Amino acid sequence: MNKNNLPIFFSIAVVIGIIIGISLRGNSSSILSLSSNSSQELKIKKLINFIEKDYVDAVNTESLLDGAINEMLGKLDPHSVYIPKENLQAVKENMQGNFVGIGVQFRMIKDSITVIQPIKGGPSIKAGIKAGDRILMADKDTLFGKNMFSNKVPNYLKGKPDTNVKLQIYRKSNDSLFSLDITRGKVNIKSVDLAYMVNDTVGYIKLDRFAANTYKEFKSSLNTLIDDGMTDLVLDLRGNGGGFVHIANDIIDEFLEDDKLIVFTKNNKNKIEKSFATSKGSFEKGGLYVLIDENSASASEIVAGALQDNDKGTIIGRRSFGKGLVQVEMDLGDGSAVRLTTARYYTPTGRSIQKPYSKNGNKNYYKDYQQRITNGELLNKDSIKVVDSLKFKTPKGKIVYGGGGIIPDVFVAIDTTSYMTNFYFNSLNNYAFDYVDNNRKDLEKWTINSFVKDFDKSETVFNGYLSKIKDKVNPSFKMKQNLKKSLKASIANTLFGDIGFYRVLHQDDKMLLKVLELEQLK
Repeated sequence: MNKNNLPIFFSIAVVIGIIIGISLRGNSSSILSLSSNSSQELKIKKLINFIEKDYVDAVNTESLLDGAINEMLGKLDPHSVYIPKENLQAVKENMQGNFVGIGVQFRMIKDSITVIQPIKGGPSIKAGIKAGDRILMADKDTLFGKNMFSNKVPNYLKGKPDTNVKLQIYRKSNDSLFSLDITRGKVNIKSVDLAYMVNDTVGYIKLDRFAANTYKEFKSSLNTLIDDGMTDLVLDLRGNGGGFVHIANDIIDEFLEDDKLIVFTKNNKNKIEKSFATSKGSFEKGGLYVLIDENSASASEIVAGALQDNDKGTIIGRRSFGKGLVQVEMDLGDGSAVRLTTARYYTPTGRSIQKPYSKNGNKNYYKDYQQRITNGELLNKDSIKVVDSLKFKTPKGKIVYGGGGIIPDVFVAIDTTSYMTNFYFNSLNNYAFDYVDNNRKDLEKWTINSFVKDFDKSETVFNGYLSKIKDKVNPSFKMKQNLKKSLKASIANTLFGDIGFYRVLHQDDKMLLKVLELEQLK
């Protein structure tokens, strides 16, 4: 299934991305407090005491207070959010770029936790866990046959550093049952989904987020591609919901000349803070293409806006999400936190790209995607509404607009046909996994390059899938072509991870094809 073309899943993903970013300095140690003698604090304390002591029914005052906090923040802006203590650790892990556990990518297959891939460098791969292994028990906890939800699995596999967990494993490939003792350790959550040479001169890097470890991963990938002969880079920020602004600034610095303005912020006291490029950039002379879509948000928009306003590279795709507010995480003292909007950020020309929102509720804010479908802007650049009063000019005279997202230099319409495969999402992924699970030895001969080029040319595997669904649906010819590509991508994902998945999809990726078209015109 095409990960770049799932509007519902990416819309959810971008909202999560926006909730977990942005802190301007990557600092999450600020403290939110009222003075001990403030009338507001006394009022709240009295009300809670009255409810606890005198209310007619038993009340969970903690959940009541959580609801009140959410209600207050809902009156501010869409990105000031409350993070309950039970969610805060997962949010922090996402932004830190690592967690402590055994390190496996898994899916619930029928009634079992099934390893899709052990994570490179993690404890599981060192202990010998392989793709396809079923995890049946963790210590004394039985993990199969329980209709367990995937979000509950980490409770058994994660833990404190250097703690042990005894796993019972079933390996289908040799029909064996055995135990493994694994010491939990730090597992990296990668930010660079994929980095490779598209051809002899064009390199490609896809960034999933802007977490604490993102710049290090990006820089390593950039250097490798430069060594491989890259003269032009495609930086793919589609679906990237943001993260730390200082990490975005570090990445931008690789492309902009010394002392170029990257971004500036303004708080409620009109204090302005500016960020400038330094001398450390290693790709200032290289060609650059940045891919964005309606789910590229926040730090992604800072990157696209800084480059566009400095006349660096070409922005390709569709109008970005439109988030121009800066959040700082503030500890509430009980394990929960609030991410409070403390400033607005502006691109170098002075644009605010924050889209409009109401301070009386944010219900319509995240329905923007549906509105873009309705007004036709996902299919036609001329349907993107601009406001003349928010018109700005770059140093080279290019006209750019504020008021809601980054409008690309080169527009690429959404691929509507690929969305039709959403209906087949589960059946595609299940069939792909079963196929790989039953043919692992035969599939070991494939490399990524040979798989992308030659796998299933006879369509034997695809026809097997069609025979499975023929009693339910009868897809059209065009749909069959999309299903064939999606099935191959899903099998590649199971075999090789994200690298295989995207390499298959890139064969007819409209934005990548537009890059290659522009390269030919140079």
